Amino acid sequence: MNYSHKKYHLQILKVIFLFLVITISLKAHSDILVIEGIVLNAETSEPIANAVVLITETGNFVTTKQDGSFSLELNLSKPFRIKITHLAFQERLIDINPKSDNIKKLIIYLIPKTINLSPVVVTDKNSVTIFDEIKDYSNILRGKELQRNLSQTLAGTLKNETGLSVRSMGPAPSRPVFRGLGQERIILTEDGIKSIDLSATSPDHAVTIEPFNSERIEVLRGPKILTKSSSTIGGIVNIIKDEIPVQIHNTYHLTLGGYAETVNKGYLGSIQSEIPFKPFALKFELSKRNTSDLKTPEGLLKNSSSKNLNASAGLSYVDDFGYLGTSFRSYDLNYGIPGGFIGAHPKGVNIDITKQQLRFESKINLEHESEFLQISYKNIYYRHTEFEFSGRIGSEFRIINNLANIDLHHSKFLGFDEGIFGLSFEHRDFEIGGYVFTPPTNSLNLSSFIHEEVNLGKFNLNFALRYSFDLVKPKVENLNSKIGQIRKRNFNNLSASTSLIYQLSEIVFIGANLSRSSRVPTIEELFSEGPHLAAYSYEVGNPELKSESGIGSELFVYHKFEKLNFNLNFFYNNFSYFIIPRNSGEINYQTFLPVYKTFGVAAVLYGFDGSVNWNFYNNLFLLHSISYTKGVFRENSKPLPQIPPLKGITGIQYKVENLSFGFNCDWALRQNNVDIFEQPTSGYLIFNSFAQYLFYINDSVNSISLGIDNIFNRSYRNHLSRIKSVLPEAGFNIRLIYKLML
Repeated sequence: MNYSHKKYHLQILKVIFLFLVITISLKAHSDILVIEGIVLNAETSEPIANAVVLITETGNFVTTKQDGSFSLELNLSKPFRIKITHLAFQERLIDINPKSDNIKKLIIYLIPKTINLSPVVVTDKNSVTIFDEIKDYSNILRGKELQRNLSQTLAGTLKNETGLSVRSMGPAPSRPVFRGLGQERIILTEDGIKSIDLSATSPDHAVTIEPFNSERIEVLRGPKILTKSSSTIGGIVNIIKDEIPVQIHNTYHLTLGGYAETVNKGYLGSIQSEIPFKPFALKFELSKRNTSDLKTPEGLLKNSSSKNLNASAGLSYVDDFGYLGTSFRSYDLNYGIPGGFIGAHPKGVNIDITKQQLRFESKINLEHESEFLQISYKNIYYRHTEFEFSGRIGSEFRIINNLANIDLHHSKFLGFDEGIFGLSFEHRDFEIGGYVFTPPTNSLNLSSFIHEEVNLGKFNLNFALRYSFDLVKPKVENLNSKIGQIRKRNFNNLSASTSLIYQLSEIVFIGANLSRSSRVPTIEELFSEGPHLAAYSYEVGNPELKSESGIGSELFVYHKFEKLNFNLNFFYNNFSYFIIPRNSGEINYQTFLPVYKTFGVAAVLYGFDGSVNWNFYNNLFLLHSISYTKGVFRENSKPLPQIPPLKGITGIQYKVENLSFGFNCDWALRQNNVDIFEQPTSGYLIFNSFAQYLFYINDSVNSISLGIDNIFNRSYRNHLSRIKSVLPEAGFNIRLIYKLML
C-alpha cells in the first residue's frame, strides 16, 4: 500500500510538473511580440535603409531593409522604449505599452539632420551651413506639408507661406509675389536652373511649372541669390524635382498620384518613377490636369478653365567621379482669361502655351567631398498664342532660349570656409506676331559671380558679388517711334550682398542682410507699343529706361526652442530707380483699353513678416504668420500700385505619427493705400480646414489629404487680382489629394 501510495503521489507530481511546464511555456509564448514597421524620411516620405531599431530595455535591435521595413520579436509584457537612429537623421524615441497600444505595424518618421564635425559637414545635401539651417526654419515646403498644400498652380501651392502673395488674372495665370515685389524680381528656378516663360512680363501669362510632383519648394533670399540673379531684393522660388537623377537607388521607386477639387471640377492624374540599372538611373514623370470654370460665391467665372499635359524623362550615368545626365520635358497648357469689364473681350481670351526643354548637367567631384565642378546647359523652345473668342490670333510669342552655367564649389580657400565661383550665359531669340507692336528682339546676358562663407565662431559671414553684361538688340530699329528711339541697348551692372548671423545660443540666432540690387529692364518694358488684348491694357514702353537699382536691408531673429519656433523679419528697400508699369488714367479709344506706361521712379518698400509654431499642449500646435508691406513713391510718399495689404494666417493643428488635422483662418485687412486709378479692396476673413493620414499596405506608403477651403463660402477679393472688379475669389472648395509611393 505504501508503495502504491507513493507511486500514485509521484504520478500526481509528474502531472503537476508537466502542467506547470506547459503553462509557463504558453505564458512565455504569449509574451512574444512581433513588431513590424517601416522607417520613412519625414520630408520626402521615402524609405530609410540601415536605420537601427533598438529596444532599450533588452538591447535587441535590427536594421531596416532597403525598403525601410523591419521586424523584431520581443518577450515583454510591460511598457518599453524603442530607439531609432541613423547617421543622417535625428534620433527618435517611442514609448510603447503592449497592453494598450496598437503595435502590429508602425510607421516611423525621421527628420533629416546636419552633423557639424567642424570643419566637415555631413549631410544628405551638397552643402549645408548655418545660413541654410536658418533658411530651413522659414520658407521651405516639403514632405507631408507640401502634399497637403498642393494646388492647381505653383502660386496657389505657396499662397500660405510667410511674405508671399498671389498675382492673378484668373486661376491659371497666377504667380507668386514676395514682399510686394513681383515680375522679374522673383526668379523661378527648377532644380536650380532658371525656368523660362513669359509669366513675369504680364498678369495674363501663366507659369509653366507643374508643382504636383515637386520634392521640395524653397523660397530663397540673401546673398546666395546672386548665384542665379542680379536682383537681390526680390527672391528665388526653387522647385526641386531632381529631374536628372543624381544618385542610384538600390531599388526602383514609383509614385502614383491623384488630385481633385470641387470648386472647378478639377482633377489630375500623375505617375513618376525612378529606375536604377547601375551605373545608370532613369527617371520619368507624366501628369495630366483638367479644370472647368471657377465657382465663386457670386457666380461662375466664365472662361477660366484650363488643360495641362506635362511629361519628362531623365537619364544619368553615376559613378565615383560624380554624374553626367540629360533630361527632356514637354509642357502644354491651354487656359482662359475671363472677360466682363472695360477693355476686355465680352467672352474673354484663350491662351495656348507649348514649352519643350532639353537639359544637360554634370557634376565632377574634386579632391574633397565638398569640392566639385557643376556644368549645366538648357535649351528651351516656348510658344505662346492668344486667341480671341472668334478664333482669330490676337498675339503670338515665340522664344528660343539657351542657358549655360559653370559653378566651381570649393571648401577651405584663402580663409573662406566654402564658396562658389561661377559663370553664366543666356541668349534669347524673341519673336512676336499678331496684333502686337513690340519689335522682335535678341538679348544676351554674360555674368560672373562669387559667393563665400566664413565661420568666425559665433559669427557667420556670407557675401556675394555678381557682374552682368546685357545686350538688348531689336531686329528692326526705329529711331522715330512715338515712344522714343527703339535701338540697341547695353547694360553693365554690379550687384552685391552680405549677411551676418550671430548665434546667441544653439537655438537662438539674430542677423542682418545688406545688398545692392540691380535689374535690366525687360524687352516689354523697353519697347512695348500697342494693345495687349489678353491683359486688357494698352502697353507703352520706355526705350530710355536705365537698369533698376536699389539698396536692400533686413534684420531678423530666429528662435528654435523645443516647443516654440518663431522668426521675425524687418526689411527696408530703397530703390533709387524702380521700374513699374502704371495705369496712366488715359484710354486708347481705338481699342478702349486703359493705357499702362512704364516709368522709372524712386521708391521705398518696407515692412515686416514672421511666423510662430507653438506646441502648447501634447499634440496640439498653434500656428500663426503675418506679412505687411508698405510701398511709396519716394518723392511724395504716395502709394505704389499693386501692394498687398496686411495679411496673415492663424490656425490650430493636431499631429501624431501618421495623422494630422487642423483648422485655420486666412485674413487680410482693407487696402486703402492705393495708386491713382487703382481700386481699393475690403478686408476679409475666411476659414479652412484639412486632414491628412499616412498608412502603408505591404511595401507601399500611402498619403491621403482632404482640404476644405472657404468653408462658409465667403465673398472676398485678392488685391493683386486684375479681375477683382468682375468676380471674387474661389468659393467653397473640397480638395482631395492622394499619393502612393513604392
